[in-house]
Amino acid sequence: MTVPGTVAVVGGGTMGAGIVHVFLAAGSSVVLAEADAERAAVGVANVKASLTKAEERGKLGTTAAELLGRLSTVEDLAALPTDTALVVEAVPEKIELKRAIFGAVAQRCPDAVLASNTSSLSIASIAEGLPGERLIGMHFFNPVPVQALVELVVHQGLPAEVVATVRGWAEALGKTVIEVRDSPGFATSRLGVAVGLEAIRMLEEGVASAEDIDTGMRLGYAWPMGPLRLTDLVGLDVRLSIADHLAKQLGPRFEAPQLLRDKVARGELGRKTGQGFFSW
Repeated sequence: MTVPGTVAVVGGGTMGAGIVHVFLAAGSSVVLAEADAERAAVGVANVKASLTKAEERGKLGTTAAELLGRLSTVEDLAALPTDTALVVEAVPEKIELKRAIFGAVAQRCPDAVLASNTSSLSIASIAEGLPGERLIGMHFFNPVPVQALVELVVHQGLPAEVVATVRGWAEALGKTVIEVRDSPGFATSRLGVAVGLEAIRMLEEGVASAEDIDTGMRLGYAWPMGPLRLTDLVGLDVRLSIADHLAKQLGPRFEAPQLLRDKVARGELGRKTGQGFFSW
């Protein structure tokens, strides 16, 4: 299967820009939707930086400029092309925001598959009051152009043909697909957060240094990156938000350590602020 002809990505932050990158590289035309012109410009700059880096490494097979020629922006969801085949939202983990986006998009793009890049929120809950028969979880991983995995999250009532179509699109991007049932944290966030929180508890208790905890997992379990450095990459605030959500859904085993709360309160959010469990 080939990728969709026209893809809309809502949100031009780190994840959104990466999603735009991979669809452009695979041959789609992409419309980036942002709230205003300033944010749209930042989103385009993020995409350009990502594509340029890939070009410098010989990963594109063409030029960043050529691919950027298939990128456009809108500041109003009502301006999306009506023949858009796939809409991927990559906005903050706020369920009402996601519902509002999909509500507007569902009317404007009546035939589009609606995909949420959420890492933990229930797809069925997002789909309430929306055309749930075309809304799926399509969870990419950071950095999107490099990470090989896409996690498809399937809720009850989603037709098998929609799942098959989205799987084909993801595989056309060169991704490996896993399919999971709609449940708190899905498969990857649930396991990833569990290990990450335990690593933070170990650091908090003085079991070992951050570097030694991460080295133990890299060399002892063949992780490409230790759980604390990965938390820095994801963002301590993001990890805390997911942990709080999972604690509400699954119980106290997902309660965040005080060390994590303290670091977030101090603004030590990881790579994006220059300081987390490591200095960047």
